[in-house]
Amino acid sequence: MTLARPQPAFSAARQQSVAAALRALLPPASILSDLEDTRPYECDGLSAYRQPPMVVALPQSEQEVLAVLKVCRDMQVPIVPRGAGTGLSGGAMPIADGVVLSTARLNRIVRLDAYARTAVVQPGVRNLAISDAAAPYGLYYAPDPSSQIACTIGGNVAENSGGVHCLKYGLTVHNVLRVRMATIEGDVVELGGEALDAPGLDLLAAFIGSEGMLGIVTEVTVKLVPKPAVARVIMASFDSVVAGGNAVARVIAAGIIPAGLEMMDQTSACMVEPFVQAGYDTGAAAILLCEADGTPEEVEEEIARMKAVLEGAGAGAIQVSSSEQERMRFWSGRKNAFPAAGRISPDYYCMDGTIPRKHLARVLTGIAEVEGKYGLRCANVFHAGDGNLHPLILFDANQPDELQRAEAFGAEILALCVEVGGTITGEHGVGIEKIDSMCAQFKVAELEAFFGVKRAFDPPGLLNPNKAIPTLNRCAEFGKMRVTGGVLPHAGLPRF
Repeated sequence: MTLARPQPAFSAARQQSVAAALRALLPPASILSDLEDTRPYECDGLSAYRQPPMVVALPQSEQEVLAVLKVCRDMQVPIVPRGAGTGLSGGAMPIADGVVLSTARLNRIVRLDAYARTAVVQPGVRNLAISDAAAPYGLYYAPDPSSQIACTIGGNVAENSGGVHCLKYGLTVHNVLRVRMATIEGDVVELGGEALDAPGLDLLAAFIGSEGMLGIVTEVTVKLVPKPAVARVIMASFDSVVAGGNAVARVIAAGIIPAGLEMMDQTSACMVEPFVQAGYDTGAAAILLCEADGTPEEVEEEIARMKAVLEGAGAGAIQVSSSEQERMRFWSGRKNAFPAAGRISPDYYCMDGTIPRKHLARVLTGIAEVEGKYGLRCANVFHAGDGNLHPLILFDANQPDELQRAEAFGAEILALCVEVGGTITGEHGVGIEKIDSMCAQFKVAELEAFFGVKRAFDPPGLLNPNKAIPTLNRCAEFGKMRVTGGVLPHAGLPRF
C-alpha cells in the first residue's frame, strides 16, 4: 500500500523533556524517541492509518508502568496502550503528541495452577503461549483469535477477542477471572477474582473490551479448560450463501452448540485453497465448518446430528475429518483467510460486525449487492455461529479513490448490521476505524453514559483519547446527530 507518511506533530523540546523525564525513572533502553526507533509503532493491523508516536515506553514491571503513568499525568501527555499491535481497528494507533506504552516486555507466566485450572499471566504473554504452557496438564486457553500465534492477552482483554471456538467456549470476557490494572491516578486495582463471584459491581466486564481507555493491564488470571479427548469437524458445501446461512440457523435451532461453526463464501474459498490446500470445494457458493468435541461417544452423536441437519438444509457435499491432521487442515483455510487475501489483492480492509443469526442470508445478499455499487470485491469469512461477520473488502490503495470507496463500503456494511438488529463490532473493537459508525448506532444519552464511565476511570482523559467513543460534535459533523435549536449546545459537549 502506498501511503503518505505523516510527519511528527510535536516540538523537539517537548519530546526531549518527556523522554528525559521517563529515562529518569526507567532504564534508558526502555525509552525510544528517535524516529527510526518509533516508526514500527506508528500503526497496528489497520495499516491504512499511521502516526509516529512522540515517545515509546517499554516498561518491564508494574512499578515501571506506574512510573510512566505518573510522568504522563504530571506532564499531561496522552497515553496509548499497545500489546502486539495485531489489532485491526486502529486502537493502538499513536496520538501525535503522546506516549505509546507497550506491554510487550511484561511477558511472564506468573503461575499456572492445574488443579484450579487457572493461569496468572502478564499482559505481554502471547495467547497461544498460555495453551502451550498448559498442554502438559491436558489443559488449554479456549479463546483463539486468528492472530493467536502473535497477539497478547493484554490486547485480547482490551478488545474482548473471540476466535473460531467462541460459540461454545465464549469470548475473552467469559474466560478471564481477574484483571489487575493501573489507573491513570497511579492506583493499582484488582477487578474480579478467582472465586465464582466477586463483591461489588461487576467492573471486570466493563473493563474487558474497553480498548485501553480505562487503565493499563498489568496481570490477568484466565480460566483453563480440559483439552477434549476427541475433536472432529464437518465440511459442508452449499450452492448458495442463503442456503448456507439458513443451515447455520437450523443447527442452532436443533439445540446443537458446536465447538466451532464457521462459514466462508466462494470468493474466500477460492482465495484460500491455493494458499493452504485445505481441500475446500471451490465450486461451492458457501462452505460451513462445524466442529464437535468431547468424549468419543459425544462427538460421534453430535456429528451424526449435525450431518442430518446439514443434509436437510441442502448441503451438496459433506466431508468429516478422519484424523487430527485432517481436522487441522480444514481449519487452516479459515485461520489463514486474512494472509491469503494478500495473495490476490494489493490491499484488503477487514470489517467486523455482528448480527442476529437469522439475518445471515439477508446481510450476505446485501453485501453482494453493494459490491457493484462500489466496484470492489468482498470475500466473506465469519463466525457464523454467533453472527460475527468479517467481510474482507479487496482494493488497491494505489488506485485513485479505492481506499475511500473501501471505507464507504465498510461503513455501509456496518449500517446494514445495525439495521437488522446487530452491532458495529464483535471482537475487533471500535478504535478509530468505526468511531463514526458509533454515531449511527447509539443515541446522545447512550454516548454520554459511555463518557461517564470513561471520566470515572480517567478524569484527565489521557488514556487512549479520541478512540472508540465519538464526541457529539463529531457525530454532528458525520451527519448522524442534530445539535441545533438549542439542543445539546456545544458548550456542553464532552471534552474527550
